[in-house]
Amino acid sequence: MEGLSRPQHVDDHDDGGIGGGAGFEALRPRLLGVAYGLLGSLDEAEDVVQDAWLRLRRHREEGGAEIGDVVGWLVVTVSRLALDVLRSARHRREEYVGPWLPEPVLTGAVAGGPVVGEPGPAERVTLDESISMAMLVVLESLSPAERTAFVLHDVFGLTFAEVGEAVGRSPAACRQLAARARTHVASRAPRFDVDPSAHRRVVDAFARACLGDDIGALLALLDPEVVLRSDGGGVVRAARRPVLGAAKVARLLTGLRRFGRFELVPASVNGRPGLLRYREGRLVTVIGLTVAGGRITAVDMVLNPEKLARLTRADETRNRR
Repeated sequence: MEGLSRPQHVDDHDDGGIGGGAGFEALRPRLLGVAYGLLGSLDEAEDVVQDAWLRLRRHREEGGAEIGDVVGWLVVTVSRLALDVLRSARHRREEYVGPWLPEPVLTGAVAGGPVVGEPGPAERVTLDESISMAMLVVLESLSPAERTAFVLHDVFGLTFAEVGEAVGRSPAACRQLAARARTHVASRAPRFDVDPSAHRRVVDAFARACLGDDIGALLALLDPEVVLRSDGGGVVRAARRPVLGAAKVARLLTGLRRFGRFELVPASVNGRPGLLRYREGRLVTVIGLTVAGGRITAVDMVLNPEKLARLTRADETRNRR
């Protein structure tokens, strides 16, 4: 796999330009993508990337040794900081109320609903195509070190020497971490339809069935072993445990009408076709759907207002224009 790609306007032979700010801003989306892949939280990822930038500036202002590869230095620093955050967050996530899902990232324009337009600068994150909602759920089951080794090497293509700098272990130890993680991920990772248009057709049919309370149509779309995870964080009503099986999932989805009328707006959620659920013009749920073999194998619903706050603020800003 190729190494971490450099964004446009960042020159291999002019890394010093990053210190001036413009080059760093060009690199920021990629750094955010690395940190988000490790943390599943865009807020935490932004804090980590900003901390790395400040450390680079402080290093230069204090006359530290010249950094030969500033891009590489930033990637490793972001990874180290993210690993520290991941370790400290592990206990909090174990005590989280109900299933923990990542903060959703919209990776394309939202159209056909109350909000139309491109995401704001904070949402412009360079995500690898594999960093879906469902994949991030699988990554949560890895140890922090395994997750870091897997994401940095298998997803972003860093060498094991670079991974070792981030994790604080030898390249050989990181190779073993990544191998264990790879085996675990292979046994649980979602299998996607390769055709985005086919994925979108299934998502559109799912939206029609939900809006029409058509349990028969839902059952035809859902894989018999489908799993539904809903993250309310103890703040709003949501299922405290994953819901398993097509019949139970279909009954839960057709029961959403009890809580009032809603709209379902197509969106690209973490790089995959998904849906935004609005009630009275306000975003209340982001839905990620995993599709394989023409059927939905996982439904991930983020309802926690804290994880929707960034998108809600973006909605309010656009609606005022």
